[in-house]
Amino acid sequence: MLEQEQSPVHTNTVAQAFAITPASVTEMFQKLDGEDYIHYERYTGVTLTLKGKRLARATQQKHDILKQFLMLIGVDEKTADTDACRIEHIVTPRTLKKLTKFVEFAEQEHGHARWLDHFLYYDKTGKYITCTPQTQQQCPVHGKHKRQNK
Repeated sequence: MLEQEQSPVHTNTVAQAFAITPASVTEMFQKLDGEDYIHYERYTGVTLTLKGKRLARATQQKHDILKQFLMLIGVDEKTADTDACRIEHIVTPRTLKKLTKFVEFAEQEHGHARWLDHFLYYDKTGKYITCTPQTQQQCPVHGKHKRQNK
């Protein structure tokens, strides 16, 4: 993301973004340069290599799915973003694939996802409810009295 704003990206810019010392950034830059993820020039900064861009895109996609999932289950955006940053480094490909499918499914069902509405109600109140098309009028989430309270 930083490279999209400024290229090459300077050591101090990265240090400020991650709240770490410039010396730590320089050390990591040297390591990533040696592994062909970035092209690093001292006093100039870094640019991503093709290999680095692929990894950055994959990491961003992983982050986005995790953040979307967390927000779907009611986590606020700031916390979801912070937690996604942490989880993206340890989630297995198999779990990420399942979470991706879940997010895709839930987004397709949006507006019709009674079960998700019910989960959010349960999360908020601790009360489990059953709501079918036949009992919808009595549902505290989808029922007639709910619409009147809006």
